[in-house]
Formats: sequence, structure tokens, C-alpha cells
Amino acid sequence: MVYLPMSYIYGIRGTCKPTELTERIKAELYPCPYESIDWDAARNLVAKEDLYYPHPAIQDLLWWTLSKAERFLMGSWLRKKALAEVMVHIHYEDENTRYVDIGPVNKVLNMMCCWFEDPESDAFKRHLPRLYDYLWVAEDGMKMQGYNGSQLWDTSFAVQAISATGLAGEFVECLRKAGSYVENTQVIEEAQAPLNKYYRHISKGAWPFSTRDHGWPISDCTSEGLKAAMALKELEDVVGWKPLPLERLDDCLDVILSYQNGDGGFATYENMRSFGFLEMINPSETFGDIVVDYNYVECTSACVTAMTAFAKNYPGHRAGEIERAIAKAMKYVKSIQKSDGSWYGNWAVCFTYATWFGLKGLSAIGETYGNSAHARRACEFLVSKQEADGGWGESYLSCQDKVYSHLPGNESHVVNTAWAMLGLLAADYHEVDRSVLDRAAACLIRAQSDEGDWPQQHISGVFNRNCMISYTNYRYIFPTWALGEYRRKVLS
Repeated sequence: MVYLPMSYIYGIRGTCKPTELTERIKAELYPCPYESIDWDAARNLVAKEDLYYPHPAIQDLLWWTLSKAERFLMGSWLRKKALAEVMVHIHYEDENTRYVDIGPVNKVLNMMCCWFEDPESDAFKRHLPRLYDYLWVAEDGMKMQGYNGSQLWDTSFAVQAISATGLAGEFVECLRKAGSYVENTQVIEEAQAPLNKYYRHISKGAWPFSTRDHGWPISDCTSEGLKAAMALKELEDVVGWKPLPLERLDDCLDVILSYQNGDGGFATYENMRSFGFLEMINPSETFGDIVVDYNYVECTSACVTAMTAFAKNYPGHRAGEIERAIAKAMKYVKSIQKSDGSWYGNWAVCFTYATWFGLKGLSAIGETYGNSAHARRACEFLVSKQEADGGWGESYLSCQDKVYSHLPGNESHVVNTAWAMLGLLAADYHEVDRSVLDRAAACLIRAQSDEGDWPQQHISGVFNRNCMISYTNYRYIFPTWALGEYRRKVLS
């Protein structure tokens, strides 16, 4: 989605009239006069701090060959046909996301492509107001968000967190509003046909990461949306939220089941379409594993627990399909557990997060510390990483290095602590050694302010190994959830 508009802008050799602003930007960005830069010589220059994925020699050779060959095609019918086809795909993406696009980088680049194609076009004009979906004024200035928010994601987790406390009756209005958002954000129509031509997965029934306008279906977002809907259904008498019609839930199940790959696992936006060796042509120096949408323990476990929640509320409905999918998925989850009992986290920091998901999946099929070797190893891994103050604190370096890394000074992190607690509680570890959970709960309680919130600490989100994301609401949601589960399972 990023390389499409980049190819168009480069393919047409897109330029604009220099202005005082562009000249100042050039002077700020480059260490030498812009006019003196040898772009061919600079093609593979990357700061060592940013070089997470060095190019293999075969890729450099391929890139060099293509860079020379494409110059002979300037003005050819083939280039014109290719550029026209690129714009067809760009317009499809724009129209099916209400000009929000999948993320901020391709949003801006798509907008530039529309401007180069026709500065007076409706497409370009429709792009302009949706820039504000990404802009965020922080304490230190204007920033561009990594997505157009995480609204559905945060709301779904918050609903589950409040539900876990047993205090839903005190937050009726809050849960009603959340229920309305969950209902209104579900995608209720397919993207424009033909889906295969534009490499789109089915959408009807899914939930996106953020808003319905954005609309891109994702396996774990769909699953967390379904779990929020099921939690609200179970609170119907308390909250008064009318559950979603079974027809819409069936659409959701269709989406979830469609995401399952042949080995039982679930990826994010689509099924696995190819093989890992294609990472040899990964064009990004800063990200790992971006060419293929791989299976992830987080997505797989989320789908399992969503289907389990649905089956609990609608026993017998599509039972065979659900049971087969869960059995296959959990076989996959077990197969990727590391020898130390952990799972590697792809979407947050890191082993604590993924191990929580792994244990949630095991719990959904009735496997806990007492009856499962997989659960025991996972619990022992988490307990081995507990800090002296009772909490857990994991560094983002775990994501990059794929080895568990403590925070400097063995500092505890409220979000890591909550994830570890939730994993241990899912495995009924409190029946084995309650003191581990008692100390963890005490750590969270000590960290809470008099106003009720928790501090914003080290970064907790990540994608593609090396890009860190700030999830501001995590510090509220997960400690609340962990203490709620602790109250329900240990103190009651």
C-alpha cells in the first residue's frame, strides 16, 4: 500500500515548483547542498542505527538492475499502462476507506498521486479533510499518528476490562456508549468487487482497528470486537444494551473462519499468500518480516477466544465449524511455543504480551497449569521474570533482539505486569502459588495515583519487530482488567 504510490510518483518523475518552504526543508534534511547529491551513490546509504534489516547481496543486485532497466522505458506504452493501473488501485483504496487509507504514509502519498494526476480532481479534494484523522497535537508539537486511532481496539479491551471487575452496574452509561460504538463500527458491507483483483479480504461482519470509515478488516480486531459484544450480551440485564442480531454475528464468524490458514494459524489482514523466502526482497531497511502476512499467536489466540465466547452464548450454533477451527488453531499455538515456555510478541512488548495470549488460548480449551504441560511451562516462564517488587518490566529490545530484556534497573511496568497477571490468572496459577499474584496486585495498587490512573511508562506497542507504538490507554485498561480478574478469581 505504500510502495504503490511511491512507484507512481517515481514513475512519472513527480516534481513540484520549489518554494521557500521546500528549500528550507532540503537544507534541514540533507548534510550537503541538495544539488550536489549523487543519488545513485546514495541509494543504499542508511544510518547504522536504522539498519534493522540489511539488504542481502541478491537484493542489491536486483535493485541495481531494475534501476538501470526502467530508465529505458520512459515514455513507453508499457510504463503508461502500468502507471494507469497503479492509479486504479490507489483510487480503489481511497474510495473503500473514505479517503482515510490504511495508514498515514500511504494516505499522504496517495493524496500526492491524486494531485499529480489532477490537482483539481474530486479525489484530491476528498483527501484534504481526512488529513485531520491522523494529526495529533502533543505536548511537544504536531505529530502524525501511526493509524487513524485505535478506537475499536481500545473500546473492546475496555469493555472486557470493566466486565471483569464485576462492577458493571456502576458504569452502565459508559458501557452503553461503548456498546453503541462497537455496534456502529462493525463493517456491514463488502468492499467494492472484485476483491481478488485488489487483494482484499472479505469485510462484511468484521471490525477494524479504528473506525468504520477506515474499514480494513483485521482478524484480532474482529475477534476483540466480537468478545466485547459477547461481554455486553452477558451484561444485558445490567446495562440494557440490545445484543447484535445473530445475522451480524454470523457475518463476523464467516470473517474469522475465513482468516484461518492451512496450518491452523491466523494472520492479520489476510491469509498467508506466499513464503518467507520472499523476505529476501524486503525493500525496507527498518522493518522485518513485511513481505508476507504471517501467522501470529496473538491473532490466533484472539480468534480462538472469540469463537469460544460466541459458543458460550450461542451453544450449538455452527458448533462443528467452531470446534474444528479451535482445535486446529490451538495445535498451531502449541507448535510455536518456545522452549522456555514463552511466545514471541509481534504486536506489543513482547514476551509478556504474547504469553498472555498463549495462556488465554489454552484456557479457552480447558488447559491450565494443573492439566497442561504447555500452560505450566508458560507460567514458569512468566514467574521467572517477576521483578523484586512483584511486577514485570520488559524492554522494547525484546522485540528487536527476540530475547527477553528487562527494563533498565529492573523497573516494573504496569502494563507488562497486568499482562503477566492476566496470563497467570487464565492458567489458574493462583491455585499453585497465590503469593505471585498477591505481590503483582500490590505492585499495581502502589503504582496507582490518588486520581485513579497509572503512569505513562516505557513504550508498550510494536509492529514489524522494530517500529514502536504508544498505546496511551493501555495503562488504564490492562491494570484495571488484571485487578478485576484478581478480585474475581483470587479474592472472591
